[in-house]
Amino acid sequence: MQAGFLDHPRPAAFAHRGGSVRFPENSWRAFEHAIGLGYPYLETDAHATSDGVLVAFHDKTLDRVTDRTGAIAALPYREVAAARIAGTDPIPRLEDLLTAWPDARFNIDVKDAPAARPLAELIRRTAAWDRVCITSFSAARLRLTRRLLDRPVCMAASPVGAAALRSGMPGRVLAPAFAARSVRCAQIPVSLATAPVIGRAHQAGLAVHVWTVNQREVMESLLDLGVDGIMTDETELLRDVLISRHQWWPRTGD
Repeated sequence: MQAGFLDHPRPAAFAHRGGSVRFPENSWRAFEHAIGLGYPYLETDAHATSDGVLVAFHDKTLDRVTDRTGAIAALPYREVAAARIAGTDPIPRLEDLLTAWPDARFNIDVKDAPAARPLAELIRRTAAWDRVCITSFSAARLRLTRRLLDRPVCMAASPVGAAALRSGMPGRVLAPAFAARSVRCAQIPVSLATAPVIGRAHQAGLAVHVWTVNQREVMESLLDLGVDGIMTDETELLRDVLISRHQWWPRTGD
């Protein structure tokens, strides 16, 4: 049986958008490379097409990283499927990623409100309750997704929750509110990853994951501070850093 999302030895290694140094971001090749390295956690993003197909893609529009243009939410899947990331790679369906590697854990950023319902349906259909963590820069999208789910899944703190940790409020005071919302981790940028913030998050019962870290010295300093996970585009570098510290815990499935 799949363990809970956070029940993997820490520190957790996250391949950010699959790890975009060797292959295009959020491409099948990027995720496959991270899996081949042994990454237990894959970070990605969720958008829904106009006909409700959930895709792993960061931007609201195709314009920046593909050979096509237009808002994903306004396009049918057949048109989104025809786009190529960096001119070479198709945009993966989130369901295909989840089912390809059933032992991998997925950190999913809900990028637009139309993605919430298809995501809840996907989690239900694939029984991925213990394999996903839901995050978003929008507290409203997190609330919506939470309401649509039949049972709790791991949730990351909203920007409001992160601000509360930054404010200096004691973690023990914040803990009940986080627990009531199934919030089990704080996912924060490097600029917020200070010893006091990490300490308050831990006091509140939250794991701390930091994004997006691509420099060896920053990885080392964060690990020294006691963070619980690092998200990186430099998947080989983070693996090497963790191996050198005897803190590399690869996935063990096929």
